[in-house]
Amino acid sequence: MKIVGLITEYNPFHKGHEYHILQALKITGADAAVVVMSGNHVQRGEPAILPKHIRAEIALKCGAAAVFELPVCYATGSAEYFALGAVSLLERLGCVNSICFGGETDDLAALQKIARLLSHEPEDYRALLQKHIKAGLSYPAARQKALEQFTKETSFSSIINQPNHILGIEYMKALYRLESKMEPYVLKRTGAGYHDLALDNGYASASAIRNMLLNRAGSAPSTLSSLVPRMAADILKDAWNLRYPLYADDYSLLLKYRLLSMTPPLLMEYADISEDLANRIINCRNRFLTFGQFCSLLKTKQLTYTRISRGLLHILLDIRKKDMERYLSAGFHGYARLLGFRKDKTSVLASLKEKGTLPLLSKLAMADKTGEPFHTMLQQDIMASDLYESVVTDKFHTPFINEYEHPVVRI
Repeated sequence: MKIVGLITEYNPFHKGHEYHILQALKITGADAAVVVMSGNHVQRGEPAILPKHIRAEIALKCGAAAVFELPVCYATGSAEYFALGAVSLLERLGCVNSICFGGETDDLAALQKIARLLSHEPEDYRALLQKHIKAGLSYPAARQKALEQFTKETSFSSIINQPNHILGIEYMKALYRLESKMEPYVLKRTGAGYHDLALDNGYASASAIRNMLLNRAGSAPSTLSSLVPRMAADILKDAWNLRYPLYADDYSLLLKYRLLSMTPPLLMEYADISEDLANRIINCRNRFLTFGQFCSLLKTKQLTYTRISRGLLHILLDIRKKDMERYLSAGFHGYARLLGFRKDKTSVLASLKEKGTLPLLSKLAMADKTGEPFHTMLQQDIMASDLYESVVTDKFHTPFINEYEHPVVRI
């Protein structure tokens, strides 16, 4: 059996995601697609717009064979940690032959060339990178400029500036680091760009749909039906204003409470919090109004909005630098958390159980199979999901469902 791995957030699932699943199966010749998906928090440093079990159900109904949760420490990490966490999980599943990701170009050779260079970081390249960082550029901008100057390839600058390419290059770097035999494929993005907010081009972006949900309120469910696959529309309609939408600003009061008890040294213990950012948080916290407003207030040329958002979320979810160091040194993963599967694809799960090197967690009652440090990782996942559920409960006045009560989705 040939299996292709997909690394996703589905925040929310739209027609482009369905196209990705179907085309990934086609171009790789795979019999099934296995998805590694962010849980209730995403790489932008925000809560997902709708809960992970709903997103998993939609993915399964639209062609995925099984969906696994990417632990929250990786799901909310930098592009490097997000990619390394996802690729290493697919690797440890043991039976995934390839990975397929979307990009603004399908020039795999160019992405591989950039990835190899960034994996080894030649001395001359590092010198250029440091020069631009010292000149006041943010890390992404400094890397883009250093890469163009070092390679003399003007096209590389535009390639590395695209959101999907940034992740694609990190996927490739992770494959090299793990010495993986999984074969990479890149599928050229169709329709709207990553940040495109237009809704009228057939394949609206996740950003456009989130923006529409925020601004069109009452009319949103009817508008959604034209933007998502048919199999998703009814699920989203039924869950509207009961389970979603959730936004970063729904976490505002929780975050403000956490920040009131912090000092710069304490803040610096958390992932993505530098000394500069820690000091800015303390100096500006009396001007805190909302999660999003505070990210904008803290933003500088060197500190991007997304980097700040991730750091603030790590404070709220108690994800610390020392935790990440322990997980990486211990082999990245200690379990594979199953969110859902298709009953007509149980052969995929059988293959995973036969060839995989991780305990397959379909119930949290099986959590005793995970030793340290991965028991701590799992507890972070549980706490993060229970916090998310608490905010859903408060916002929509629905019953609280703790993480132990959520069954695996079966389609």
